[in-house]
Amino acid sequence: MNRIFVTGISGMIGFHLSSYLKKLGYDVFGIDNFNDYYDPYLKYHRTQLLEKQKIFVRNDDILHTEEWQEYLKDVDCVIHLAAHAGVRHSIKNPYKYIENNIIGTQKLIDACEKYDINSVIYASTSCVQHGQTLPFSESDNPSLQTSPYGYTKRVNESQFLISNIQKTIGLRFFTAYGPYGRPDMALYDFTKNIFEEKEITLFNNGDMKRDFTYVEDIVQGVYLVLNDTLGNNKEYNEIYNIGKGESVDLMRFVTAIEKNVGKKAKIKYGYKHPADLKETLANISKIKKLGYNPKTTIEDGVNKFVNWYRQYHTT
Repeated sequence: MNRIFVTGISGMIGFHLSSYLKKLGYDVFGIDNFNDYYDPYLKYHRTQLLEKQKIFVRNDDILHTEEWQEYLKDVDCVIHLAAHAGVRHSIKNPYKYIENNIIGTQKLIDACEKYDINSVIYASTSCVQHGQTLPFSESDNPSLQTSPYGYTKRVNESQFLISNIQKTIGLRFFTAYGPYGRPDMALYDFTKNIFEEKEITLFNNGDMKRDFTYVEDIVQGVYLVLNDTLGNNKEYNEIYNIGKGESVDLMRFVTAIEKNVGKKAKIKYGYKHPADLKETLANISKIKKLGYNPKTTIEDGVNKFVNWYRQYHTT
């Protein structure tokens, strides 16, 4: 039985991924610091569900490796998802991102090297590909970043590249969404405000597109990378895009929410935020070679989220 240690285990992706791996028979456990970037109650609720599945979650921080690093003994792979999130928020408070995402990641790398961990899969972001020609390809050289969040994740890629860990694999996630998603993300925010008949703000006057990736498709991609990593002993450093491979117009996204909520949105149009990309689109041909096949349409994914939201807020 492979032992998998997950940082940020109580985040949306960490929660769904750990549940999936546990069902497949992996020994999964991890840490989360339950920070208050968004209401930590949602993380505690995810944790309760993980613990019901016999998945151990320790309340701790990647910055404090001296307190938990012995958990890395006999671990087959570390999946590093812990990070301070939020592109726009990072412009207002860059130091939290530098401390958590860069220094915290370096401390994790040091601990992995100390305990001879030879496989680490870590979260990067589509943000690092700002300025590239669409669709974004892993082989493109990222240009200057537009937010502290983006540059800290680009630094993470460099940190793992020069580490002494035998196998490191970065995953550039494209706009993850789904049940138990973050309240600061557009889907949660729009759904909440449409239910409550409050305004939603569409930046760049609504002229934006995103490669929305449903969380179950993301989990499939991470599992395929994990399976490939555990199945060989060669030394390598890789980057994979994990997206849907489809750029969805923001208004199509809003229409899908309206249909499932059963109410029309009250829309306020705003200027383009300086940290925002106008459009994202993943070239997923590389990860498709591992068997990746994202199937969830934006309409199906939004339907599943709104059904979860309705149940979560009425029970």
